[in-house]
Formats: sequence, structure tokens, C-alpha cells
Amino acid sequence: MDTNTKSLQKFGTFGGVFTPTLLTILGVIMYLRLGWVVGNAGLLGTWLIIAISFLITLCTALSMSAITTNIRIGAGGAYAIVSQALGLEVGGSLGIPRYISQGLAVTMYIFGFREGWLGIFPEHNAFLVDIIVFGVLITIAYISANLAIKTQFIIMGIIALSLVSVVIAAYQGSMAIPTSEALRWGSFQGSIENGFTGSNFWLVFAVFFPAATGIMAGANMSGELKEPKRSIPTGTLWAIGVSFLIYMLMAFWISRSASETELLNNYYIMVEKAYIGPLILAGILGATFSSALASIVGSSRILFAMGEHRVLPFSDFLAGQSANGQPRNAMLVTGILIFVTLLLRNINAVAPLVTLFFLITYAMINIVVIIEQRLGLISYRPIFKIHKWVPWFGLISSIFAMFIINPVVSLLSIMIVLTVYWYLSRQNLETPFEDVRSGLFFSFAEWAAKHTWGMKKMQQRAWKANLMVPVRDINGLKGTFEFLRNIAKPKGSIKLLGIEPHSETSTLAKELEAISSSFRQKDVFSSYSVIHTDEFAKGINYGNQALQGAFFRPNIVFLNLQNHDDYETELRPVMKESIRLEIGVLLFVSHPTALMGQRNMINVWVSDRKSNWDLGWDIGNLDLSMLVAYKLKMNWGARIRVITVISDPKDETNAKKFLNRLINLARLPETLTEVHVGNFNTIVQNAPSADLNIFGMDADLKFEFVEDISAKTQSSCLFVKDSGHESILA
Repeated sequence: MDTNTKSLQKFGTFGGVFTPTLLTILGVIMYLRLGWVVGNAGLLGTWLIIAISFLITLCTALSMSAITTNIRIGAGGAYAIVSQALGLEVGGSLGIPRYISQGLAVTMYIFGFREGWLGIFPEHNAFLVDIIVFGVLITIAYISANLAIKTQFIIMGIIALSLVSVVIAAYQGSMAIPTSEALRWGSFQGSIENGFTGSNFWLVFAVFFPAATGIMAGANMSGELKEPKRSIPTGTLWAIGVSFLIYMLMAFWISRSASETELLNNYYIMVEKAYIGPLILAGILGATFSSALASIVGSSRILFAMGEHRVLPFSDFLAGQSANGQPRNAMLVTGILIFVTLLLRNINAVAPLVTLFFLITYAMINIVVIIEQRLGLISYRPIFKIHKWVPWFGLISSIFAMFIINPVVSLLSIMIVLTVYWYLSRQNLETPFEDVRSGLFFSFAEWAAKHTWGMKKMQQRAWKANLMVPVRDINGLKGTFEFLRNIAKPKGSIKLLGIEPHSETSTLAKELEAISSSFRQKDVFSSYSVIHTDEFAKGINYGNQALQGAFFRPNIVFLNLQNHDDYETELRPVMKESIRLEIGVLLFVSHPTALMGQRNMINVWVSDRKSNWDLGWDIGNLDLSMLVAYKLKMNWGARIRVITVISDPKDETNAKKFLNRLINLARLPETLTEVHVGNFNTIVQNAPSADLNIFGMDADLKFEFVEDISAKTQSSCLFVKDSGHESILA
């Protein structure tokens, strides 16, 4: 274990999660905007707004609790949760904007602190106050998270005293307005800023909702908690419960302590109505200061985690730690970001992004839980279990809240996340942990297989060249590497099947692994396996027979005829069994000197249909030949020439019509056609030159015919038998 990790101080539930989460929720909105919310919405409307806001965050907190008790969460909070579930690309697309928005949030909290400070000392210089507060914050956070937590304990004491001041005021008789009058629905008159021209429920909700965010403050410390699986759920849920109760009681108190006019016109009404007004001012300063401190500490941990996972440039620097395990380099970068935003002096234009990135984070956490629940994988067994409707409600309500608050900026924030994802997806990030994507893709493939199993015989439109390539001579495979790749690319696959007697010293498996990897690097999916047997044909046939029960099985057997092959005992049995199993067959015969030539022309030979030139859906043993020719045409940049030899001159016109209609229905423009009358062997010998000649074959293909055709064409030849499940016309 790293010595830095050993020396890193760990925190418990109260200090590491409950305190920062509670202090972030009990922020400046409670002190300066809750009265205005009550003045507009009335007590009943305010209670409903508080309930909806906290229900949204509660569902996300429950989802977060479930997922954190199911994984070994590292540093970075929500970034770590999403990354470990959906990969670094998705985690980073969320983590980078969230990090920047938390930096902006620190600046907003500093500005809020300044406003409260100037309310007490109006003669002080505003910029100087900002710089001093920033200096104190960054110093505390830079020294250690432990000092930040201890500072927050002091702030919690100040906020507790401010609440005591409210309780004493209530006890002393501040609640002079009768309950029956206070307990009402509001008239939504608006605010000073809009000249009281009116508002509505959702506008007031949008003003209040940021108060309910902040549930990630404790989760951001995930890398420095003693027991994150216990502390994050317990601390977060307790903080939500306590803060919800405080907000509901504070709304009740202020609704009975001030008139509607006072609530609408005076943002500092709580200062006036509390027993000791300066304690409310101290609470405002403490709330903004603690929120800023929690955001600095949390955002630097997100940046540090992304540095550890090499998501960002200069990751080695960002992942640097001090002797006591503090992410000092990430803290310095965060400090620079905050200082630069302080110089802007007014970030109202980007302020909504802060809340909206919080909501995108909430939505992503709920999506993670929905995916985990839906997949039903055995790896998802959280200690903290939640009902299936919880993450769905959290997701839908988070998206709803985003578009209620600001639809335009919501779309902008989503576009930012998608842009970052697009960038990261092109960086070939190496995920250091197992994520759920493999399970997601597998489950989708399994679902697709189950739902299409009954229509296996009718999948011509979805046909892809999925080749099985038997191998016992690795050099022969290397010689056909590009040919195989060009048949399969781009959506097909190649399964290499090694056939050899058992041997302790064999290197065939390693060689197949290397070539399979080369196929994948060149955009063709490939896998390999080895069957130990002394009989080449039986090894291939047993493999094909075993794969009949599989959904994703090869649909073509590729046989490379070489000098050492015994055609009668090794290849013909494979061809016959493949035809019986309805698997396509490609028998490749490479020309000893011409090889593939210039790859400019492909001849496809169509057998004489003997007066039956009607073109229906069944075009005989021609579909696979045409499909392979088309794949090679596309990957070689070649042309196709379709040739037929007829014995009866009367069929010439019909034969030409057949070929032209075939090309038209097969969507093969620029394809040449030739109809020859005469003897097949003579025509073949004098056929127009091509780099590859493709012929159909039957189950009883003779070796002598293969040899004869190869010699006459003076080119590489491919003999093809359809499986019956492909169609060039589909």
C-alpha cells in the first residue's frame, strides 16, 4: 500500500458526511429567501415546495445509498459512482462540468458571504472582502480536510445558535399572527426586482430548489471516509431529514411572525424577527462560508480522482499528494479556477449552471441504479436496498426540475456533458476497474437473442459475414489474413478454430490469439479457440455441431485449400456436414503466382438456368456469391462482372434480362454483365481476366473440377455454397 494512503486521515459519519451535507443544505436561501418564498406561496405552498424539493433529493440520496453499498467507492463522490458503473467516459463527462460548476459555486458562496458582511460593515471594500475570504478558505482547505471539518464544527455551532435565537423569539411571542391566518395558500405577488408584477408556484420553486441541493457534499469525501458504505447513506439521509424538519419549522415560524408585506419586501426579515438578530447574520456568514469550504474540498477531490484515472491532461500532476495524503496539486488548480472566477465580479449568467449540473448528476446516479436493477446481475446486491420506483422518480423529477428552473440553460448543460463525453470517448481511456457496461451489452445481446430466436430462419436483412476459419497451418492463415478481413469488414466477425493433436509444447493458441487481436485492431471482431483432435474434419464438424444451439454462431465455414490438405478425407466431409447444418461454405484456392493480383475485378459465375430465367426470391446458389463479391468490391474498391454460360442460344435474351434485373434488384450499380453461348470449360479458359473468380458449388464438388477450373482461369478462385439464410435481394 502507498505510504500516502496510510497516512491519510479518515473521517467518520458525523464529521465526514453529516456535517458538510447539513451545512450545505442549511444555506443562505434559508436565511434570506425562505421568508420571500412564504410571502409568495403562503405556508401551505411553501410546505409543498419544500416537500417536492426534498423528495427529489431524497430519491437521489436513496439511489446513491444503494449504489455506494454495492461498490468499493473510491475518491470523487458522484464521479466515482458513475465511472465505476458506466465507465470513465461517462464519469468524466459528468465529473469535468461538475468540477467546474463547483468552482463557480465557491465563487457564488464567497459573493454571498460578502453581501452578508457588507450588510454589517457597509464601508468595507467589496473586492478586498472577497480576496480575504478566498484566502482564508483556500488556506484551511490546503492545510488539510481535517482542519476544514473542524472549522465546519464551529460553523455548525454558530448556525445552531442562530436557530436557538429563532426558538427563543417564538417562545417570547414573535408568532403573533394566528395559525388560521398563517396557514394559507399564497397570492404570488412577485418580488421587489420585478415590481411585484406577479410570479407563480414553479417560479418560486425554482428560487427555493437550490437550497435542497448539496446532498453530494459528504459523498465528495468518499475517498477519505473510514466506512463509506455506512457513512454516506447514514450521514446523507440524516442530514436530509434534519434539514427538512428545520425548513418546515422555520417556514411555520416566519409565517406566523411576519405579515405578507414584510415577507415580500424585506429579505432580512429573519434578522429582525429573531431574538438575537446578529446571530442570524452570523448564521448567514457561517452558512455561506461552510458551503464554500465544502465545495472547495469536494471539488478538489473530484479533480484528484480524475487525475488518478488519467481522464485529464497533466493527470500525473493532478494526482499528486502531500505527505499526509492531501490532494495539494488539485487544490492549487482549484484555487486558481476560483480566483479567476472572482475577477469576473458577476457570474449571474452562469449561476444556473451550478444547480443544473447538480441535477444532471442526480439524474445520472438514478440512471446507474435503474440500469443495475434492470440488468438483474448477481453483482448487484446492495446492502441498502430500495424499491424499483425510487430511482425512476428521482430521474424523472430531476429532469423535470431542470426544465422548470431554466429550460434553455438545461439544454446547454446537457450539450456540454455530451460534448465532453464525445471528447473523452475518443481518448481511449483505460478503466482501472470493472464497470457495468459489459453486463449492459451482454444483457442487451441476450434480450435481442431471445426476442429474435423464433425468427432465425428469416434474418436475411440482418445478414453479416460471420466466418469460422479452421486453422492448423498458421502460415496459411497469415496468407489469407487480408482476404478474410475484407470479407468480414465492417460488421462481420471471424472465429479462428485451431485444430491440432494435444501437445504440451504447442504454440498454436498463442499464435491464434495474436492474429485474432490483429483482426480486432483492424476493425473486425475476432475470437479464437482450439480443439485437440487427431482428425481435422471431425474437429471442425464437432465444433459446428456444438454451435448449433448458440444464437451468435458462425454462418460461413472458410476452407483454404493448401497442398498438404487431403481433399477427400479432410475437406469434403466438412463441406457436406456444413451443408447439412445449413452453414455457408467458402472453398478458397489461391493461385500459386497471381495470388490476389491488383484486386480490381471480381468475376461471379452464374450457372445455366436452362430456360428457367424467372427471377423470384429464390435465385438458387447465388446469394452468398453475390454478397461476398459485394463485400470485396466495397473493401477493395473493385468492380464486379457477372458471367453466365448457356448452352442454348435461344436463352441469350432471357439470360441478359435475368442478369440485368438481378443487378438492379440487388442494388449493384456499375456491375458488368456477360452472357456467353457455348461450352462452359472452353468459355472459362478464355474468360475475361479477373483477380478473383467466384463459382457456385454443390455438395459433391470434385477435386478434379476445382483443380481444372483454377488452372483454366489462371487466378485465385472461390467456390461457394449458400446456407439458405442469406439473400442478395433482401
